[in-house]
Amino acid sequence: MNKRSGRWVSAVVVCIVFTLTGSLWAREKRGASLIITFKDGHFAEGELIAVKPDSLLLLAGRDESVALAEIRSVRVVRKSQALVGGLCGLAAGVTLAACIAGDTDLGPFSPFADLAAAVTLIPSGIGLGAGAGALAGKDKIIRLEGMTEPQVRVALAYLRKKARVQKPS
Repeated sequence: MNKRSGRWVSAVVVCIVFTLTGSLWAREKRGASLIITFKDGHFAEGELIAVKPDSLLLLAGRDESVALAEIRSVRVVRKSQALVGGLCGLAAGVTLAACIAGDTDLGPFSPFADLAAAVTLIPSGIGLGAGAGALAGKDKIIRLEGMTEPQVRVALAYLRKKARVQKPS
């Protein structure tokens, strides 16, 4: 086998490996993590499996059906995006500091201006990015108690999108 056909064969093998193992990478969709507060004060925590017209099906060690009439509020637990936001802010701060450092020509004071730009812009970028990421990952609280029927339907449609099984029941 010559070099050219060897490359061709290896490229085909790589494509086959990535194509056939794709099913190994695919995972079943997980439902959102919920914390449900009941009207009597206790709470339940688990993964949202399905949303039914009059109840929510949770996986909390075992399947548990929770009637909507018993629920005061539902907290949809989200992952914090502070790290991702902080890294984006770091990249933005470094880029902005590099742009400013390249554009300033203050003679002998130029290194100090570059250092000042880096010292102020990089931490500011990290802080603003982390703050924005933390706000993006903030938990969503849905207060079902006192909602009108159309508001409950909208809330259930939102929760249905977050469920493992999204078919309307």
